[in-house]
Amino acid sequence: MIFSGIALEALSGVVSLASSEIDQFMIGAVKNDIVKLFDSVEKYDDGTFYFDEKLVNMREQQGPLATTSSVVRGLTAFSSVITESLNLTGDKILGIAKFFLGIGIPGDTKNFFDQVDSLACLENNRVSIPLILSLPSTVISLTKKDSLKVKVNTVLGSHAPPLTVTLVRAFSSSARDNSIIENQELKFDPQDAVYFLDDLPASFDVGEYIFVFKMLVQDSEQQTVYATGTLTQVPIYVTGLIKIENAKIAVLDSDLGSVETQKKLDLAGESTVSVSANHLQKLRLSFQMSTPLGNAFKPHQAFLRLRHETKVEHTFVVGSSGKKFEITLDFLGLVEKFFYLSGRYDIQLTVGDAVMENSLLRDIGYVELDLPEPPENASRPPPQPVDPYTRYGPKAEITHIFRAPEKRPPQELSLAFLVLTILPLFGFIIGLLRLGVNLKNFPTSAVPATFAVIFHLGIAAVLLLYVLFWLKLDLFTTLKTLCFLGVFLMVVGHRTLSHLASASAKLKSA
Repeated sequence: MIFSGIALEALSGVVSLASSEIDQFMIGAVKNDIVKLFDSVEKYDDGTFYFDEKLVNMREQQGPLATTSSVVRGLTAFSSVITESLNLTGDKILGIAKFFLGIGIPGDTKNFFDQVDSLACLENNRVSIPLILSLPSTVISLTKKDSLKVKVNTVLGSHAPPLTVTLVRAFSSSARDNSIIENQELKFDPQDAVYFLDDLPASFDVGEYIFVFKMLVQDSEQQTVYATGTLTQVPIYVTGLIKIENAKIAVLDSDLGSVETQKKLDLAGESTVSVSANHLQKLRLSFQMSTPLGNAFKPHQAFLRLRHETKVEHTFVVGSSGKKFEITLDFLGLVEKFFYLSGRYDIQLTVGDAVMENSLLRDIGYVELDLPEPPENASRPPPQPVDPYTRYGPKAEITHIFRAPEKRPPQELSLAFLVLTILPLFGFIIGLLRLGVNLKNFPTSAVPATFAVIFHLGIAAVLLLYVLFWLKLDLFTTLKTLCFLGVFLMVVGHRTLSHLASASAKLKSA
């Protein structure tokens, strides 16, 4: 495919250098080859056309962008040097333009050059100039006096073909038929290449519309053919502020239907009302809604919700007749649905629509409802869902108060007991002195003396263990430590006593 584009460029150069009597049969054959070339074009589901190349010399593979760019350059070059027109449909030229506009900005510089150069060739070719319409927004606000702007994705200079728009009402507040409202021609801004519609029709009301754009496919002044594809249909949502008036809430007598209590509601403000009723009465809510042009407006949703103190909710649909919306709740027939729950019910009104700029969801007040006692077989309210925050959120802090400490003895008594505890130690030392303990029999040799010192240190360690047990150690730790010290003392004590016995035996024999 890429060589076909190069061949067309080379052939256009030959034709431009040749005389005017060039063989028309050759040009006709090339035209037929171009038609066959475009018959093999690839297509996406959205109407995008492109040329794809296979392997070249089994080494290099050209992508669709480079291949399509080569064909476009060859086509525009050849069409510029002949006087006849090429038999190519405008939808394929339009599809190729969509391909270049839809791929974004390529990361490779060569691909970026191919993209820009191909779009420039399409904008000035003699076959057909592609025009692609795109709307920046499909929502028009009557409150903000928006203007409709349509962008043309091509550089046309100071001239643009006429563009007309047909306004078809698909769904609106005042009519629901697919009727044509008006045909208008859009104005063109050559500086920004943007079509715009400033003045909307006088009958333009809130709702959903279908705008059908149709562009003149040929300019009689410049003999230029434009490729626009089929008619462009765009859904347009026209929004605005809806008037909510004459809002009232009333308590009616169930038998006579007379009004016992009636209060006005300010749905645009923050004020609330309170009423009271019993099971023999009715509650009626009414209001009127109209469009900015004064037509009746029916929103997508209008709900009245009653929420009990126990979080049990009941939702009712507010019916309409023209501009008036009204709902009447007969509490005598709703006692079972309300589970015979008396008390306060918060009243919430919901009115919303896609084209309604002042949709509301607000609490309008509450009603104190007095219902009879439930019978034995009455149904119970359904269990309410557990709030995930209370279930998985942080728990309440637990505060623990410790038991008051026991009363301790006086400090003087504790000191006296300490002195009595130390007295046996002094008695032990005095007893040793009275028995005539001396160090004359302490071994003088190195090895026996070492065992004797270690033996006495072990005894000191046992005494220190007793002190630690008294201060901080528990019984199990003390017994385990004493077990190791006892084995140690038994070994070193046996060696020490053996030496003393041997020395005593030698002294007796001498």
